[in-house]
Amino acid sequence: MANKASTLRQFQARFPTEDSCLEHLKQTRFGERHDCEKCDREAKFYRVKGRRSYACEHCGAQIYPTAGTPFDRTRTPLRDWFFVMFQFCTSRNGVAAKEVERQLGVTYKTAWRMCHMIREYMGAVDGDDFLGGAGTVVEIDETIMGGSISGKGSGYMGNKAVVVGIKERGGKLAMRVVDSRTRGPMEAHIHASIRPGTTISSDEFGSYRFLSQQGYRHITVSHKQGQRVGKFGATTNGIEGVWAALKRGINGTHVHVSAKHLPKYLAEFEYRHNMRHLPHLMLDRLMVSFSR
Repeated sequence: MANKASTLRQFQARFPTEDSCLEHLKQTRFGERHDCEKCDREAKFYRVKGRRSYACEHCGAQIYPTAGTPFDRTRTPLRDWFFVMFQFCTSRNGVAAKEVERQLGVTYKTAWRMCHMIREYMGAVDGDDFLGGAGTVVEIDETIMGGSISGKGSGYMGNKAVVVGIKERGGKLAMRVVDSRTRGPMEAHIHASIRPGTTISSDEFGSYRFLSQQGYRHITVSHKQGQRVGKFGATTNGIEGVWAALKRGINGTHVHVSAKHLPKYLAEFEYRHNMRHLPHLMLDRLMVSFSR
């Protein structure tokens, strides 16, 4: 099918050399011709031998396609960066730094840094747009990553964290680590993430009980009564399925993720989930999102 993700062979044919990767960056960010910032003339820029740069045909001013990207100021070949990005976009459960270390023959420190920078970049590309709107249903739920938390305490406890997930039915997903599950911080997070007029479907957790008074239609499912679907179609089955996939991916691929770096892993999972219907564009979207 046309919307399938690229295969490894297709990726290798598209980016066979270091020069092809740099040329792709240049074309993506600057195009074939553009106005030179130094001489203010439209120009074609030619590759500078021995550097990751191109020079203006008129004045020789140089542009650096990697500047401002995750690949800036790194000795790691662009082709290695592109390959790891390809893996992130084609894997269901994520990519472990140890696997990158083995495949590329780099140090674990380098592999770890590459993976975390790509996760941050995936989160930046995915963005923090508001979810929902009039006529839209979103499901909201919290889960604990790294262990159990008793009571209403803070989002972080040692190496444990509370994550709130908001999922549009049939649409986008947003996940964030929260500082507290108490009413104030939870409502502030909801107002910063969900448009007024949205129908919010949740369980009967106390921090959600006043949402119907704050511009939302609020429907609840009672898990204490054994309900999977409540009145008016209230359910959290969709977001609970996200938790199952997230934990399966982290436990199976990474074994352990610290609370400090958890937001990066959430951003990675969120990007793949939100692009799940367009897997053939997942890598390309990252490739064309570099700011100039």
